[in-house]
Amino acid sequence: MKKFMGSLMKHKGLIVGSFIVGLVLVIAVFGPYMTSRDPYQQRLARALESPSLEFPLGLDSLGRDLTARMIYGCRYSVAVGLFAVLGGALVGSYLGILAGYFGGLWDILVGRLVDVMLAFPGLLLALAVVSALGSNLTNLTIAIGISTIPGFARLVRASVLSVRSKEYVEAVEAQGAGNLRIVLKHVIPNIMAPLLVQISFSIAGAILAASGLSFLGLGAQPPLPEWGLMLSQARDYMRVAPHVVIIPGLAIVIVIVGLNVLGDALRDRWDPKL
Repeated sequence: MKKFMGSLMKHKGLIVGSFIVGLVLVIAVFGPYMTSRDPYQQRLARALESPSLEFPLGLDSLGRDLTARMIYGCRYSVAVGLFAVLGGALVGSYLGILAGYFGGLWDILVGRLVDVMLAFPGLLLALAVVSALGSNLTNLTIAIGISTIPGFARLVRASVLSVRSKEYVEAVEAQGAGNLRIVLKHVIPNIMAPLLVQISFSIAGAILAASGLSFLGLGAQPPLPEWGLMLSQARDYMRVAPHVVIIPGLAIVIVIVGLNVLGDALRDRWDPKL
């Protein structure tokens, strides 16, 4: 175990990615305890004030503290990305196991369903779903989760087919073990590595998609301090107060880069071909 952990710590990408993702998670969970300021309090007389000692990240167009809004907004952005991807991973993994392990009719049905969903670009599919359900964070999470299902279904199906053909699985079947036992004890543990890598990349994509849809007015609604919505509200003030655009935009970039670096590092460590 010590040797394994030591090899992981030597990977710079893993250290950097883990640090960024860990920091973001800490802010998302403990954010409200990190500041005593109200993210909704308006100071109209001081609107668009530049960063200062009193307000380290400045004030927005309504005089609201950007530091408090960024901290609270981290929770919304991370929650949407995390719950959307976990939901999509659960449904997609279930479909992938049905198709890959049982095959036959299940493989045909799941394959056709995935083909239909893949006929639409992920963001366009999420846009259609959230337009039909309505614009709020819950529907945004559902929409993005649905758009991630095909990717997980295809990945899990391919991984299950690979594990299904292994000698130890055939030996367990020959001993009379049931399908549920084989799937839970032998199939799922052996497909977790590529699944976790895919989850890492998908969370980054989900946060970006959520920010984009909120920017278009199809996600979070005012006055929620969601990063994409903050960008949308700040775009008219880019010239007079660039900090109101740079700060939420930079936060989105840092989170996505951290998740992608972490995903790359995990893939490098777990992919036997690399």
